[in-house]
Order: sequence, then structure tokens, then C-alpha cells
Amino acid sequence: MKRGDRRDVVRGGGVVALLAARGARTHRRAWAAVFAALALGSLLLGTLGLAAGSAALGHARVERYAGADAVVAGTQSTRYTAKPWGSEARTVRAGLTERVRVPARALDVVRQVPGVRAVIADVAFPVTVRGSAATGRPWEATRLASAPARLLEGQPPSGAREIVVGEGVARAGDRLSIAYGTGSATDTHTYTVTGVSADARRTVHFSRDEAHRLAERAGRAGELDAIGVLADSGVPDDVLRTRVRHALDAAHLRDVSAPHRADDDPARLRVLTGDARGEAEFLAAAPARMPLLQVLASLASVVVLVGVLVVTSTVAQALRQRARELALLRAVGATPWQLRRAVGREVGRIAVPAAVVGAVGAVPAYLALRALLVGRGAVPEGLELPFPPWLAAAPLGTAGLMVLIAWLTALGCCARAARTRPAEALREEVPCSARQLTGCVLLGLGAASAGAGALQHGAAAAAAASASALTMVIGCALLGPWLARGAMRVLGAPMRRLGVGGRLAASACTANAARLGAAITPVVLVTAFVLVQLAGGATLGHEAAAQARAAARADVAVSGPGVPYDAVERIRRIPGVAAATAVARGTVVVPGKELGEPSLERLPVLGVTPRSLARTLDPAVREGSTDGLRPGTVAVGTDRARTLGVRPGDHVQLRFGDGAEARLRVVATYERALALGDFLFSYEELTGHMSAPPPVRVLAEFTPGASPTSLSTAFPGARVERDPVPERVRAEDQALGDVLTAVAVTAIGGFTVIAVLSTLTLISVGRGPELRQLRLAGGDRRRLRRMLLLESAATATAGLSLGTATAALPLLAFALSAAGRLPWLPPGQGALIVAVVVLTTASATLLPARGALRGRYPVATR
Repeated sequence: MKRGDRRDVVRGGGVVALLAARGARTHRRAWAAVFAALALGSLLLGTLGLAAGSAALGHARVERYAGADAVVAGTQSTRYTAKPWGSEARTVRAGLTERVRVPARALDVVRQVPGVRAVIADVAFPVTVRGSAATGRPWEATRLASAPARLLEGQPPSGAREIVVGEGVARAGDRLSIAYGTGSATDTHTYTVTGVSADARRTVHFSRDEAHRLAERAGRAGELDAIGVLADSGVPDDVLRTRVRHALDAAHLRDVSAPHRADDDPARLRVLTGDARGEAEFLAAAPARMPLLQVLASLASVVVLVGVLVVTSTVAQALRQRARELALLRAVGATPWQLRRAVGREVGRIAVPAAVVGAVGAVPAYLALRALLVGRGAVPEGLELPFPPWLAAAPLGTAGLMVLIAWLTALGCCARAARTRPAEALREEVPCSARQLTGCVLLGLGAASAGAGALQHGAAAAAAASASALTMVIGCALLGPWLARGAMRVLGAPMRRLGVGGRLAASACTANAARLGAAITPVVLVTAFVLVQLAGGATLGHEAAAQARAAARADVAVSGPGVPYDAVERIRRIPGVAAATAVARGTVVVPGKELGEPSLERLPVLGVTPRSLARTLDPAVREGSTDGLRPGTVAVGTDRARTLGVRPGDHVQLRFGDGAEARLRVVATYERALALGDFLFSYEELTGHMSAPPPVRVLAEFTPGASPTSLSTAFPGARVERDPVPERVRAEDQALGDVLTAVAVTAIGGFTVIAVLSTLTLISVGRGPELRQLRLAGGDRRRLRRMLLLESAATATAGLSLGTATAALPLLAFALSAAGRLPWLPPGQGALIVAVVVLTTASATLLPARGALRGRYPVATR
């Protein structure tokens, strides 16, 4: 006995520690794959755990109101209560991305609160400076920032006709014409520039009284964006928040959207302190946290599932190679307890360091993931994702989970040898009929789920497709040996026609079908999962792009800061313009039920001016007409109309981005909803519920022979696009979904490479004596190498075919339901999947066999 073994016997409790130590050293090659799989799983779960923890701690960045001790703002969320099937009523919430304003009379209420030193009202309204859109604000509101606004020259505005502009707009002493108001109430006045500030270039500061007057002209009479509260010295934030909260409640004050909200959707004013103050400035930050957490949870569940399957496969394969060794130990008198304990300790020797390595790498991996999310625009502006030092310990919990998975898998894999009588331990294992039956049942359930998904819409269809793919992949994993045997019989006939190497490969594949099933299963897994993940989104994106191109009719698009808010009417008066349409992007929240549960679905939508709409942006109207699109009406996409059960003349109920509920009459249904959104509103209707007028974009069509150069002359600071990019709405979390889908696909691919490499490598190593015997029998290296290549090709072909077949049914159901077309995958992505599988199977089959094929004569076994 070696000195290390004697030490293990003394310290670890005798024979159990000895068996574990010797097993881990002797079977290093088999445990290497387990180490890699556990390290990767621990790395991915640790990274996602850090991302979820950081998202849970996330908050909006505090900038504009950093100098305020508290901020009074409207409720930036909406609620919906409904009764699920056979349960009590439940309430769900969704964030609002348009500003909900505060009544101006709250100023006097907050001013009387004990401990309040000053209150400052903040309002924002649209103005036009030298033909460019800008935002007006009171100069007094700059006191709410962490540092007072810095004047580069001049002094603050004090009179009604004085302003402060940003650097580069004008100089102190200049006079500027400012246009303000909305619609027919637009007016223009000349102001004197008293100062130039280092503030944003597109912000114009007015005196307090003038700013409030202009806000009223913009339709915001008696409304404030927020109220900044400055407290007396020594008043704690929590005390200030409680006092202000009680004062607002005692005055029965609610935000200005209250009269327009649903009965079950209260509009209580909020009092924000600390990090929550940023929510009054960056409105999209808070609503983005929940989708981020949901996507991370979904991705983590996929990683856990794939990790369990791969770790189970690698551990089972490592122990399957030693089945006779374990049986022999049982036959010579090892007790079941000793066998389980030895295998558990052996796995622990590998799993613990592997999980720790993955946990250590999770911190830099998370930082890289966060940088990727920010760089791709997947994190909305203003959302802070903190990373406190104590959060770095979170990957240790996920590492423990991976160790537990490996340990339970090892105990399950050695259960047969442990419970078998010593006299029967060396008998061959008979395939379990219960496993075969379970696999068939799961395939049937997956097919049924896909059929149900074909009858659903939106998120329900996607959930049904994912559940179907998951169920069918697990069913294929259980049926791996039988599927491999059938696939090899099918592929054996053409291989036998390829000469001696083909006949040898066909015979080897048939004989080793049960073992090859362990290698085919991860190929099926990666093919099915990746196809569902990639092809599902690609199909929707491909169809949406096609619809956007078909809807585009405009010759020119005019946009940019140089376009005033009344640009569409001015463009229509330009000679040669046949039609012009203003387009605004916004969001609405649709209450309803998903699978019986109450839901609030936030959807991207368009607002358009309906006059001659089909000449610039054709939605492919199916019923009704968009000519009647005006405030109080809406056009609905055909799929959404089918889901809601409405037609022209019916009514739909929804909530705008500011929480206001509306019951709108349907005037038309249209086909191109994937590109233009499920709802089309009149421009006035949608923009009336927005915090500020959106960036102006006007689509224009010219008469034959007319030149668009007149637009550049009319709007010098505008961007005039010829053959403009087709108009297309995108979900708020699409960038997030794209990035995390790529991460998920990469993770699944990494797991699969590990599983296939380890399984085929162990199989190839075990076939060393067989290859040497074939060489002694006269087989040359070229023929044997051809045999191995054909075997790897058969394995890859079987895995890819079964994986494609597994993904085809849920994908087909989802694509037909959501896009009305067959599934589509970019050829480059399909080629990458095939290349990874082929290269992995070929390298795992050929590289371990190099020793047996090296030299003129085979090397003797040591």
C-alpha cells in the first residue's frame, strides 16, 4: 500500500477512504469530464446568481433629484385584480413608462409638514428653439441636483422673458424665439438669454412663474412632474418620509391620473427617499427590473436542467465504465453502505474543487456579462446594478447545489450494484422497461403540449413550445439506448456499401448502440434546445422584418432634433408631397388572463396620423378602415383581435403608458401586427398619454418627379432619409432577450461538447484492445481511420436528426401560431450547430484512438 493510501485509510475511516482515493487517482480520465461539467455548471449558475442578486438590488440612478431629501411623485405602476380558476382573487402589477404627474396643490400640503425647509416644483414641457425640439424647465429646479447648476457666463433668469440655455446654443445677451404650446395653441415669443449653463444642450431654463405658465400652455395645468423636498438639518429620511406620507393621506391627495384609472388600480402619491429618488427621473428603470429577473430565472432553470442532464450523463458514464469493478467489490464482500460511501467520497473529491473553481470564475464572468448587457443596450438608461462585496459569496451556494447534484447522481448510479446480492453482482444489466415506458409517455405529452401551443397566442404559445421541447428532450434522453439502436440500424445499410471501413463501422455501431446512446443523447439535447431557442426568435424576427418591408411605402423619412413638433402639417404643405404621416412610439398595458392567471402585458404600439396612411405606412387592413382612426378609437392586429374576440365596431379595454384606462372602439383590423404592433392609435391619442412629445418622425411620399431636397431646405437641422428604414416596433426587453439567449445557447453548447467528448472518449479508450486486434488481423490504419470517421458521422447524423425531429413539432406549432409561417433559422446558425457537433464527435472518436493506430504494428497493452 502506498504511503498516501495508508494516510487516507487512517484519516478517512479505513476501506471506504482507500477505495475513494484509489478510484479518483486510477480513473482520472473519466473524472476529468465530470470536473469540467461541474466547473462549467457552477460557473454559469454562479454568474446567473450574481446577476439575479444584482438585479434584485437594482435601482434607478439618482441624478436630477440627488440634492433633495425626499421626492413626491406619482404611482408609476398599474394593478389588475382577477380571480383565477378555482382560486381566490389575485392582483398583478406592471410598471408604467410614462410619467404620472402630481397635483400642484400638493405643494402647499407638503410645505406645511414639520421639518420641511423648502419645497421645489419640477415641471418639464416641450419647446422649439431655432427649429429644434428642446425641453423647458424652471431654473429653480436645478437646486434639487446634488450640485447647483454651473453657469459658464451670465446670471440666472429672473423675469418672464429671460432664459438660460445650454452651451453652444447662444451667448448671454442674445435674443431667441421660443415656440411653445401644443396643437392649435402653439405660440412664439422672443426671450433674452441671461446665462449659458453647462447643463444639457437641449434644455432651456425659465424663471419659475414663466415655466409654470408655459407648462399650462402645454396642457399640464395644475400638474407637476415631481416635488423636491428639502428638510431641516437633523431630520432623518424615514421620519421625513412618514410625515409627508401622513400629510398627503390626510389631504386625500392622489396623482392626476386617478380619475382615469380602473377601479381596482389606486393612484396613491409616492414619497421617495434614498436610492428610490431616481425612480422619479428614470421612469424605465424600475419596470425593467422584473423582466430582467424573470429572464434570468428562466435562463437559470434551463442551465440547471441542462446541467443536471449533462452532469448525470458524465457521472453515469464514468461509473458505467467501472460497472464490473463495482460488481466485483460487491462480489468479494463489500457492503452496500461501503460501496455507496466510497463512490460518494470519490465524487466529492472531484465535485468540491470543480464547483469551487466555477464559483471563483463566476465573479469575472458576471462582470463581463454586465458589460455585455450595458454595451448592447439591454439595460435601460438609469438602471444601476450594484455589486456589494457580500454578494460575491453567492456563487458558493450554487457551487453547493452542483456538488449535491453530482453526489445524488453518483448514489443513484451505483444503487444497482449496491443493492444486488454478491452472487449476482457480475451479471449483465437488463434494460429497464419502466424507463422505456416513461420515455414514450413523455414524448406523447410533449406532442400534446405542442398541439395545445398551436391554439394559443403570444406568451402562452411560447410557454407551450418550451414545455413541449423540454418534455420531448427528456423523453429522448430516457429512450437513448433504444433510439440509438434504431438509428444505427437505419444508418448501417448505407454504411455497408462504403467498402471494408463502412462494413466495420456498421458492425461496430450496431454492437455499441447502447453505449453510443449516451453520446447521442447530449447531441439531441443541444440540437433540440438550440433550435427552439434560436429558431423561435429568428422566425418572429424574420417575419416581422418581412412585414415591415411590405408595409413601407414612404419615399422619405424626416427625423432628428431639427424637426419641430408641428412638422407633419408643414411637410404636407410643401409642393410635391403627396402624403405625410407622423409616427410616435409608445406602450400600452393590456389586462387579461394567461392560462387562467391574471396578467398585465406591456406592448409596444404606434401612434399615427390616419390621413392617407396606406400611402406611407400600409398595415394591410383586413376589416374596416384606418381613415376613422381618431381619439377614442383603435385599430387591432388580426391575431390580437382573434384573441380578444373583437371586430370593427366592438370595444377593447386597455391602459395607456400613464395608467389611464380607456374603452376604445375598434375601427379596423390589420395583418402586419408583428411589424407595427398589436394596436394602432391616432397620433393625438397616444401622445396625449406620454410624458413628453416623442422625437418627431414623419414619413412622406412624393408625387412622381418631385424632389425631396425641399425637405432639407425647410428643416436645416433635420435628418432626411431616402428609402428609410422600415418602421418596426420592438419589445422593451428584446435586446435583453437576445443577449441572454446567446448566453443560454453558448452554455448549452459548452455542456454538450463536454458530454459528447467525455462519452465518446471513454468509449474510444475502452475500444483500444479491439482496435489493436483489428490491426493484428490485417486491418490497415487507413481503413480503421475510415471506420472511425464513419462511426463519428453516424453518431453526429443520428443526434442531429433526432434533435431536429424533437424540435420540429413544438417549433412548427409555435411558428404557425405566432407568425403564420414555417419555422426559419439563419443558415449560418444552422451550419454552426452542425459544425460544432461534427467536429466534437470526430475529435472525440479519433484522438483517443491515435495510440492504437500509431506505428506499423500495434503497441502492446501495458
